[in-house]
Amino acid sequence: MNPPPVRVLYSFPHKLGAGRICTTAWHQIEGASRSGARVTVLAGSQVRPLNDAVTVRTTLALGKLRVPYKLVGRDLACHWHDMTTARWLNANHREVDVVHGWPLGSLRTIRTAKRHGIPVVLERPNAHTAYAYEEVERENRDVGIVLPDNHDHEVDPKRLALEETEYAEADYLLCPSDFVAKTFLDRGFAESKLVRHQYGYDLSRFSPQQLSATRDGLVMIYAGVVEPRKGLHHALKAWLASGAHEKGTFMVCGEFVPGYRERLEPMLSHPSVKIMGHRKDLPELMRQADLFVLSSVEEGSALVTYEARGSGCVLLVSDASGAVCEHGHDGLIHPMRDVEALTSHIRLLDQERPLLEVLRAASISGLGQLTWDEAGRRLADVYRSVQRRLAAAAA
Repeated sequence: MNPPPVRVLYSFPHKLGAGRICTTAWHQIEGASRSGARVTVLAGSQVRPLNDAVTVRTTLALGKLRVPYKLVGRDLACHWHDMTTARWLNANHREVDVVHGWPLGSLRTIRTAKRHGIPVVLERPNAHTAYAYEEVERENRDVGIVLPDNHDHEVDPKRLALEETEYAEADYLLCPSDFVAKTFLDRGFAESKLVRHQYGYDLSRFSPQQLSATRDGLVMIYAGVVEPRKGLHHALKAWLASGAHEKGTFMVCGEFVPGYRERLEPMLSHPSVKIMGHRKDLPELMRQADLFVLSSVEEGSALVTYEARGSGCVLLVSDASGAVCEHGHDGLIHPMRDVEALTSHIRLLDQERPLLEVLRAASISGLGQLTWDEAGRRLADVYRSVQRRLAAAAA
């Protein structure tokens, strides 16, 4: 007889189904539900429907009216969500086996779950926040810009203290990459507290195509918010030093944070560099590219790296990108801030096209392990594993 499905309370304080982490949360819920978990969601608000097996309650709504996030601010919205979710859990704890929380909106929910003996897994969509603050501040200083007010990586001791309390009190931290796990291990967290899972890409949007064998130059692409922590300045230096710029094209897609573009203008003005801005046709642009570059100093597991692989790009990424690839097998990985290593990788693939094809073939052959369906299956397995650990400890 099959065991009953694991019952999950998924707590998400933001706009479920919107962009960035809101997309991640939506796919996690959908995938875990389709993999057999029985998921109840408490979300700040919802902008994209889920399958009928998922129950959704919104915490930042008055009847049919949604409370605007800009009106109340992120901190207050997360605080209100956490209080509402904790009250719901206290009343419905017998219907929950595992709680899945998100940063800045989970502390009261964690404490309520503990009172009822329910294990909590806390999502870690980025590295340890203290690490992120340190490295991002260093990168901004090196480049010579100051982040705009209320940027996610603006140093905020109060938010850091809250997150560190959540880290300590959650039973497990869900780490989407070995890099994220390392930033916690380096700060003294036990390996047993860190649980690995992964993110994914949308098969309906991203797919590879056959590239022309006759074109001369490499096509490399960067996509995402254009800010120092993602290392476009490192990538531009490497591109222009590699020789690939003589026949190739480097497409830069995304919006620049204030001040950054001006700092990079001498490199951005090179004829081989194409400034594309924010794009809605990113899947098509990625399908035209040979390489995707991301020389970050801090990430969780950048979704755009999954999407690039899903489009047929070979990844050229830093060891802080959280990308899923194996150096020399289906991508090339350089130490963060190591422009010389990245330069050599671009030059190698420009000069050795058979190697580029070998890497691309290996990358495409592994795409079945990188879909959101696979991520959902693994997450459902995490829930069941956590449930079994609790049962074993109680036996």
